[in-house]
Amino acid sequence: MNVSKKFNNPNPRISANLLSKLIFGWLFSLFWYGRNHDLEMKNIYNIMPDDVSELLGNKLEQNWKNEVHTAEKNGKKPKFFMALRKTFLWSFLYYGGWYLFLCTVLRVLQPYVLGLLIWHFDPRASSSPTEAYLYASGVIIAAILMAFITHHSQLGLLEIGMRMRIASSSLMYRKLLRLSKSSTTITPGQIINLLSNDMSRFDQLFIMLHYIWIMPIQGSIIAFLIWQNVGIASLAGVFLITIQTIPVQGYISKWTSKLRLKIAVKTDERIRLMSEIINGIQVIKIYTWEKPFQELVSRARKYEVDVLTLTSYLRGFTLATFVFTERTTLYFTIMAYVFTGHSISADKVFSMAQYFNILQATMAIFYPIAVASAAEAAVSIKRIESSFLQAILGELKPSHGQVHVNGRISYVSQETWLFAGSVRNNILFGQTYDKDKYQKIVQVCALTKDFKQLPYGDKTLVGDRGTALSGGQRARINLARSIYRNTDIYLFDDPLSAVDTHVGRHLFDECISDYLRDKTRILVTHQLQYLKQCDYIIILNNGQIEDEGTFAGLQENHTNFLEILARKETTTEGTEMAKVDLNPTLEATTLNSIIDAEDTEKEEPRETEELLAKGSMSRSVYWKYLRSGDSIVAIIIFFFLTIVGQIGSSGCDYWVGYWTKQEELRIKAMRKEGLMNDSFAIPSASSRQIDNKLYDELGDFSTTAMTQTNYSTDDTQNLTSVNNATKIIDRDTYYYNPDTALWIYGMFIVMSIVMTTSRNLIFYRICMNASKNLHNLMFSCLLKAPMSFFDNNPAGRILNRFSKDIGAVDESMPRAMIEAIQIFAVMIGILVQVLIINWWIIFAVIIMGFLFGMVRNVYVPTAQKLKRLEGNAKSPVFSHVNSTLSGLTTIRSAGAQEMVRKQFDEHQDLHTSIYSLSVMTGVAFGLTLDIVSICFVAVVTYSFVALNDDNTFAGNVGLAISQVLILCGMLQYGLRQMAEMITQMTSVERILQFTELEKEGPFESNPADKPSSNWPSKGEIKFDRVYLRYSESNSSVLKSLSFVIEPGMKVGIVGRTGAGKSSLISALFNMAKLDGAIYIDNVNTKKIGLHDLRNKISIIPQDPVLFSATLRENLDPFNKFNDTDLWAALKEVELKESMDSLDYCVQQGGSNFSVGQRQLVCLARAILQDNKILVLDEATANVDPKTDALVQNTIRKKFKACTVLTIAHRLNTIIDSDKVLVMNHGRAIEFDHPYILLQNNRSYFSSMVQESGKSMAERLRQHAQEVYEQQHGFT
Repeated sequence: MNVSKKFNNPNPRISANLLSKLIFGWLFSLFWYGRNHDLEMKNIYNIMPDDVSELLGNKLEQNWKNEVHTAEKNGKKPKFFMALRKTFLWSFLYYGGWYLFLCTVLRVLQPYVLGLLIWHFDPRASSSPTEAYLYASGVIIAAILMAFITHHSQLGLLEIGMRMRIASSSLMYRKLLRLSKSSTTITPGQIINLLSNDMSRFDQLFIMLHYIWIMPIQGSIIAFLIWQNVGIASLAGVFLITIQTIPVQGYISKWTSKLRLKIAVKTDERIRLMSEIINGIQVIKIYTWEKPFQELVSRARKYEVDVLTLTSYLRGFTLATFVFTERTTLYFTIMAYVFTGHSISADKVFSMAQYFNILQATMAIFYPIAVASAAEAAVSIKRIESSFLQAILGELKPSHGQVHVNGRISYVSQETWLFAGSVRNNILFGQTYDKDKYQKIVQVCALTKDFKQLPYGDKTLVGDRGTALSGGQRARINLARSIYRNTDIYLFDDPLSAVDTHVGRHLFDECISDYLRDKTRILVTHQLQYLKQCDYIIILNNGQIEDEGTFAGLQENHTNFLEILARKETTTEGTEMAKVDLNPTLEATTLNSIIDAEDTEKEEPRETEELLAKGSMSRSVYWKYLRSGDSIVAIIIFFFLTIVGQIGSSGCDYWVGYWTKQEELRIKAMRKEGLMNDSFAIPSASSRQIDNKLYDELGDFSTTAMTQTNYSTDDTQNLTSVNNATKIIDRDTYYYNPDTALWIYGMFIVMSIVMTTSRNLIFYRICMNASKNLHNLMFSCLLKAPMSFFDNNPAGRILNRFSKDIGAVDESMPRAMIEAIQIFAVMIGILVQVLIINWWIIFAVIIMGFLFGMVRNVYVPTAQKLKRLEGNAKSPVFSHVNSTLSGLTTIRSAGAQEMVRKQFDEHQDLHTSIYSLSVMTGVAFGLTLDIVSICFVAVVTYSFVALNDDNTFAGNVGLAISQVLILCGMLQYGLRQMAEMITQMTSVERILQFTELEKEGPFESNPADKPSSNWPSKGEIKFDRVYLRYSESNSSVLKSLSFVIEPGMKVGIVGRTGAGKSSLISALFNMAKLDGAIYIDNVNTKKIGLHDLRNKISIIPQDPVLFSATLRENLDPFNKFNDTDLWAALKEVELKESMDSLDYCVQQGGSNFSVGQRQLVCLARAILQDNKILVLDEATANVDPKTDALVQNTIRKKFKACTVLTIAHRLNTIIDSDKVLVMNHGRAIEFDHPYILLQNNRSYFSSMVQESGKSMAERLRQHAQEVYEQQHGFT
């Protein structure tokens, strides 16, 4: 699946009618298809017009600019919140009106009507069956209205949150484009974390946010109704639930907010580390630094998880309060009611239970979530705002003076920058394709031969950061992109250093000198041979102009910098060096045919697809997740606590129902014995508001006589007769006294509180352990993956697993899982109680279960597939950001900000098209479940009315209906959370995929094959028919390579760009698929561990990599050397004077070091390792002659007795080698002393020397002869 590929699939929501929108009918076809098919991008609908990233970004950007302007005008700091408020306030308030109607009318009205219905079944009620049917219908209609308003309002608020994330991300990217590449104020890891975790806080922000202001309004109305019901006893419950929510939850939310900020900072640090490691993975593998970096990341992860665990425990406690808050509140209200001399009744208890259930939902669940979400979002907004302000500070500006530029500029960076795409797209870079112009530029940039070699010509995909190409190819494509832009001024930052002399001369003559002859060209270079053909020369030293003038003028002034060049060159060299072996006519013809063939080529290269699971999720994923968190014993304890905690919770509910039933039995018994006359019967439901007073005791249990205010004398006499008849009733039935009933009730409450809280804490402990262990396992397996994996997968794709997926496993998935478990435990308890009351309802339960199963089986496969697609669709967003950060200078110099901004918005739109569908399918699923639940409620409710035979207990009716009403909203939420858990489990699945990557290895040798500790003692290298390919599907890049390098020999490796020089080094380090054998001191390198091999070979790579750590850690991550050794190594490379301390902090990528200094640090590493074999992979290509000379002299002195392999474009650096290995198309075509090779004028090496110019060739020949004669004692 190629998530970046766009399909035009009109969104049916736009044309859907009102009914279809109301019931989400326009989604039915997607559900039906997704049930049995794997969803692909072609099945995803187009984005809705209101969700377009560019439009949302434009709107927010304008409001942010207005806010910045207003703040500057008033001398204040701009607030990002104000810009967000102006952008999204009105749409947010619209849904606030619906929520107000829902919370203050429907949710308050339903319990009141329910109370009237329950009273109908009281022995003292006088309402008719018709009234009962009306009451039942009122309960059902209220439930239906609540379902539709709730789900559609939630969808609207989720879409607002989504749009806020989209707009903020778009604005973040726009600010990023203005940031200086060298700025340290914002790191790539921080930006990735902001986009993946901080921005995601907006998605769920608005669902509960309205409850912050609705809560006091709804709370006041419900408190009044409870007061009307039970009088002053209501204060106990209202006061308790208020204390439990506002101060306690407010404090927890404040604490969570502080922890959230700490987590964000620690996550920034971990993602920054990951970003550096992924970009520098080749260096880590070559230096065998996997272990220290694994420990470094594990330590960073531990610090992050430690804070996460504390947050999770707070969340676990908060979730536990959702279970027992309402029950505890009801308990204390009933206790206060009984202690003030009243007796409980079903209508009061269960309508009050419903009221407290609503209060609990608003005050103890929605309000805390709203406050916590707002607090976390506030932290994210603050971090985003800080990043915006830092971006302004980080913009590159001259500190003094002015820069005047007349004309447009095109820039070629020293460090090549390519984005993931085809070669052609990298050259065009958003420009219109002009075939003739394109062919000419490809020709002058010496890319014709490369296009013939590449599998798809210029349509070949370059990979992330151009990993599919050689260094020289990357440099020339980088150059071609700059040349293709028609500008007035061209800036070349040393583009010739990455190519060999022959190609370099071609580029200078054909491209810079000839093709751009009418343009202003500024060439920054260390290659002094080109200076003679420059019109003007400026010599810089330490950031200042040391000298300037024409070449002749500087020579006359005896400029020191040109002394070497003056000695080496003669005035005749220019014409000689211009002679190259390229036939322009032939090349143009060849190129024409290549490009014509490619334009008509039907087969397109495919980008390596991201790992994507298919089909239903394996149950083993759940088990692996749980087992990675703790032992089986801990898991069993968790489930035991779940069961016992639910017994406590359901016991509370059942006991209240049983107690009220006892009261009804007493009243019925009294009426049967004639101890109550009709004057005790309350004629209408409205009379339930009359005060209840305790008149007498019946045995050991108090009973309540419900009287009218103006009772008669006869009634008083009847009450006396009740007292006299107490013993008659007690002979048949035993009634609990209030104290005993309250003690039993209290025990259930305590059991619920203790067990539920313990269960949640243990669960989160398991989850946090699982999250930490899965992360570390994934990272460990990633470090063991072969280099081909990193070449084929963009850094953003890998970072997505460590940011978005780990973020989901850290927070979203555990919450969804515990809520699903908690809700289903409650649901089972409710169903058991309902079945005890009316066993035949089991038939309705079976039907409901069947319908739920059907709905779930339709929804879950689609949701799971959408979640997988959504996870993959996020990767291009991160990859694009990563690529942008690497090429900021090139993007800005090319004026391509608008183009890459549009591309970012397109990536966002692609993700949004999947994410919004995921949200809408979830809401549709919840609404469907609610409709099924309401049907079940209707069956239960109407059945009590229809089958009422005057023996139906109001307590049973109240318990059953109140429980199934709770079930109504809870069940759909529980199933949605279960579905959410399943979809979030895709993150665990994606993490586990990375634990099953192909591995290099073995890393450690078998005891029988392990070389001795002093191996290699000589440094002999033997290649025996070596073939190397970077993947099974690719052809070999090294072909039958056989040669022997004797101990201590200095060997230069040369060849055209793409000849296989760097691949030879990859073979030596066993970095790719290898056939044949390589022997070092007669040990087959394939038979020993990679660490044993790589640790014994020192290398100074072409691209020196430093990590953001101390200088000490960059030199010696294993802490094997003392400070004296480290300082000695730095002294050898002349860096000691430049460094104040070994604890000097290296910034990301070594940005506070020059390229030369970075190479010298790498040389210091090699000196510390003191190995018998040293490899230099074009190590001095990008450094100045002084640093080059320092490196060469240090190597000659410190590695005199070592075997040294040097890959170089500058022939003068290898002309004094003992032997030269000449490579061409992956084969060794020549291998001998340079002097001997130069004796044959037709040799490949001779032609390379000749291409360097007549005088330079003569000097190289002379130097080779001197070295040869010296080595063989001829002088």
